[in-house]
Amino acid sequence: MNPRALAGIAALVGHYDVLFVDQFGVLHDGTAPYPGVRDALARLRDAGQRVVLLSNSGRPGPYNAGRLARLGLGPELYETIVTSGDTALALARSGEIPVRPGMRCLLIDSGGQDTAFCDALGLVVEAEPARADLVLIAGSRGDVVTEAEYRAMLAPLARRGARAVCTNPDRRMLVPGGTAFGAGRIAELYEEEGGTVDWIGKPHPAIYAHAARLCRVRAERVLCIGDSVEHDIAGARGFGADSALVRTGILADAAPAALRAAFVRHGVWPDYVLPGLVW
Repeated sequence: MNPRALAGIAALVGHYDVLFVDQFGVLHDGTAPYPGVRDALARLRDAGQRVVLLSNSGRPGPYNAGRLARLGLGPELYETIVTSGDTALALARSGEIPVRPGMRCLLIDSGGQDTAFCDALGLVVEAEPARADLVLIAGSRGDVVTEAEYRAMLAPLARRGARAVCTNPDRRMLVPGGTAFGAGRIAELYEEEGGTVDWIGKPHPAIYAHAARLCRVRAERVLCIGDSVEHDIAGARGFGADSALVRTGILADAAPAALRAAFVRHGVWPDYVLPGLVW
């Protein structure tokens, strides 16, 4: 049960065909890359190791690529980005998520009002909750909006039977100075009020299956790297891949006892523990 502690990712180069690497909490904290990350990505690339970024972002891959580039992590450092937003769009287009053009969609995000999902499917962005047919939970403003405010806004839609799609299952998110509740918690509130939620993103299986198809790789040849036991490590186990937990992000300050408690609580242990994504 005890994960193997490693000083850096160099020890695992060539052991796996593809590394599925989380974004927030592993590559950066939302404002800057973590120390050593750019060097590690460059060395992985130079060693011929495939790196695919697997992110619980409700926004599409190209948006995330732009944000990473502005942080100094350009597209030359990884193969591609697969997001939960991309996965949800693919599922909607295939009919696995029941949406239809013209539906009125209430968009809940981090404040940027990214309408790519709605635009691609012909949905109408609806600012008035009472008129919405669908709720897209893509982000959270949990650092400025309370759970009670979200609950009051969403409860009438849940009681009316409007379906919700959560494209970012993270229950906690990094914010300046700490963490706040994320989109996953908002989706939980919706379920608590009786609403139905389609969960897209880690730890749920669809994002892994989508990424594996795109990369033409089998689960047993993948190493998943992340900072969340609940999402990255549990998701890897469900997918059938090995996993590595980094001690940056939401568990950066967790004491050993708290870390063990998280493993027990979620019933999963990583195969490796790294101080960060460092060489």
